[in-house]
Amino acid sequence: MKLWQKDINVNKEIERFTVGHDREMDMYLAEFDVLGSLAHTQMLASIGLIPKEELPVLQKELKIIYAEIKAGKFSIEDGVEDVHSQVELILTQRLGDIGKKIHSGRSRNDQVLLDLKLYTRSAIEQTVLNSKELFDLLIQLSEQYKNHLLPGYTHLQIAMPSSFGLWFGAYAESLIDDMEMMLAAYKIANKNPLGSAAGYGSSFPLNRQMTTDLLGFERMNYNVVYAQMGRGKTEKNVAAGLSSLAGTVAKMSMDICLYINQNFGFISFPEELTTGSSIMPHKKNPDVFELTRAKCNKIQSLTNEISLMTTNLPSGYHRDLQIIKESFIAAFNEMNDCINIAIYALKNIKIKENILKDPKYLYLYSVEVVNNMVLEGVPFRDAYKKVGALIEEGKFTAPDKINHTHEGSIGNLMNKEIQVSMKKTLEQFGFEKVHLAIEKLVK
Repeated sequence: MKLWQKDINVNKEIERFTVGHDREMDMYLAEFDVLGSLAHTQMLASIGLIPKEELPVLQKELKIIYAEIKAGKFSIEDGVEDVHSQVELILTQRLGDIGKKIHSGRSRNDQVLLDLKLYTRSAIEQTVLNSKELFDLLIQLSEQYKNHLLPGYTHLQIAMPSSFGLWFGAYAESLIDDMEMMLAAYKIANKNPLGSAAGYGSSFPLNRQMTTDLLGFERMNYNVVYAQMGRGKTEKNVAAGLSSLAGTVAKMSMDICLYINQNFGFISFPEELTTGSSIMPHKKNPDVFELTRAKCNKIQSLTNEISLMTTNLPSGYHRDLQIIKESFIAAFNEMNDCINIAIYALKNIKIKENILKDPKYLYLYSVEVVNNMVLEGVPFRDAYKKVGALIEEGKFTAPDKINHTHEGSIGNLMNKEIQVSMKKTLEQFGFEKVHLAIEKLVK
């Protein structure tokens, strides 16, 4: 079944090529397609395009299909082109002519636009919740190991003392900026395109504000041409948010791969969280974080991939846009998988004690000694030269302790302030408004 088919059968090879992986991808959109139809049919009844007595019948059946999708009892049959066709086919099989009325006032163009925006909203929420769990764990680890010193590096050369508190806390704060990017993406996705039809509106007196409210959108895409232009653009902006998050997780994964290396030896994991070698009995490989690094680097390429697919498209709908779904949906799945496996592994991380007592880290304290001289009245440049000379002569000795007190330093991590900052960012998403609207829609 195809919503657009008339009396001519499409060549089978053309059909195979044009449908592509749509059936598989549309399974991710199925529940959102039904939500859109629940809102759309209520709106159609309000303007007289569906008789009032038929609306409860349609709504009941749509809710049954929604429950079937949630229970994993829904599929797109062979010969049915997409999820939109499957839902309409089921309604028609079960309700007869009533089921044929649901497509009035919309096109597959705005229908898939809506499905993708509803899916994106939901996927962003899940990603944000997972990121918050990782954030909380990083803050916990930062506090737990705030007094455990760690070498700090610049140019991969030992530089100054750092701490596990700083290291874990740095990635926690990085996640806040990632959530700011995701928030911007969420705001773009949280606009209703339904009613734009094929991209030029409808002669029916549609009530677009009604569907906007029913689906819990913040507002609608007002201009129907722009609503259609948002296909691809929305995904690209969301991909930028995912890319930011992936960048944080990839960098953390790279640090872990370095720190677990025997030449560093700062951290370790239980053997069951590592893998071995087929010929080297001693190997304990951090495959989890190597794969996480690779997957996150792949996710960071998504923005460019979407840009290249959309960069020379004029306004209006084009079938090119169909291809974006495959990479876009996969990126959410991989991102959440990477976050969840990182959480699982980090809960089992082991920190090495007294790392900086190793003599090779002696010169980490050179700046401490320079600063102590400055505090005693020596001009900074003179203190710098004196310490340099001591190092050259082999007479440099490390201080007994370090004293970092300013905001964000070893002795003043400001984790509480970082937590408040994350809380303020997350509150702006307004997920509860969406939950209430959807709960009311399917009740």
